Amino acid sequence: MKKILFRKLLIDYLSFFLIALLGSSIVVWVFQAVNFLDIMIEDGRDYTIYINYSLLNFPKILSRLYPFVLFFSIFHITSKFEYNNELLILWNFGVNKIELINFIFRFSLILMIVQIIFSSLIIPKSQDLARSFLRNSTVNFFGNFIKPQRFNDTIKNVTIYSERKDNEGNLFNLYLKKQIDRNNFQITYAKKGVFKEFNDIPVLVLFDGATITGKNDKITNFSFSKSDFPLNNFSSNATTYKKTQELSSFKLLKCLKLLNSKKKVGEKKIENCSKENLRNIYKELYKRFLIPFYIPLLVLIPFLLILSSKESSNYSKLKIITFLIGLFFIIFSETTVKIISNIYFKNLLISLIPFFLLIFLYLLFFKKTHFKYSN
Repeated sequence: MKKILFRKLLIDYLSFFLIALLGSSIVVWVFQAVNFLDIMIEDGRDYTIYINYSLLNFPKILSRLYPFVLFFSIFHITSKFEYNNELLILWNFGVNKIELINFIFRFSLILMIVQIIFSSLIIPKSQDLARSFLRNSTVNFFGNFIKPQRFNDTIKNVTIYSERKDNEGNLFNLYLKKQIDRNNFQITYAKKGVFKEFNDIPVLVLFDGATITGKNDKITNFSFSKSDFPLNNFSSNATTYKKTQELSSFKLLKCLKLLNSKKKVGEKKIENCSKENLRNIYKELYKRFLIPFYIPLLVLIPFLLILSSKESSNYSKLKIITFLIGLFFIIFSETTVKIISNIYFKNLLISLIPFFLLIFLYLLFFKKTHFKYSN
């Protein structure tokens, strides 16, 4: 009978949690997807880049909302059970409160493993794939990213400025700077310009202007009534290297091993693997593998409510205090990332905090429940 009751309890917790997590994640994703429209509109990229980039950011949203939605779901359902006297069914069938705590604790370990899988495997991969779409993309809608009275540098090594743009797409009083290499450049002025395509090659057609070319410390200048500025050989100005959060967990662990060893061979084979980036590597590993250990703590905190009856005069205060405690540890777990440093021993102490808190909370449950039942 206990197994049936626990199974029913687990289904109620899981169903509410999954619905709340999916619903809140979709809402956040929609708002974020609107912001990502800049990728297509302002940067002039294809709509398929926007769709893929937006979808691949959904796992990250799920993971970020996971702790709060989990705590809120457990807190809400536990309060509901207590208010409707449904927990009395468990006590009447001989279920000790510490048995319920142990069952929920085992359940929380599974949820913790799920979060670790998300944070250490799925999210780095999805972020890397999302960024790869930008790294490998080209600017397709050239007419879109030119904003009047702004220096537009979406195209790598090219800066374009236009004073005015009419409804037909004509640009007026243009300034273009092309950085050929470190010492060579080309600056073009034109009274008017318009984007056109010739044989699927995007070209900025310029009228009434001049071009100044700096090459090998020599300056040349020529005027033109019409000139074509082809844009097919330029790439996007998006970040081309992998960020630390986009590296796989295996590479980060391998990099950490290399940095802490005397042999430095192979360091350069891993992007962002350097002593200067050691703190970011520690922070990223901490976020992926150690912050999820706060999950069991957040799952158990709402069960402080079962230590008192709803008939108690202090029960309302207990609910508020319990919710604030859970909220505090959600914020605390995220802010500990900021105090991670490149000092191994200090990071180890910070990493042990959730274990100490969990042990303290479990001992509190054991003491309260054992005292009551022993009497």
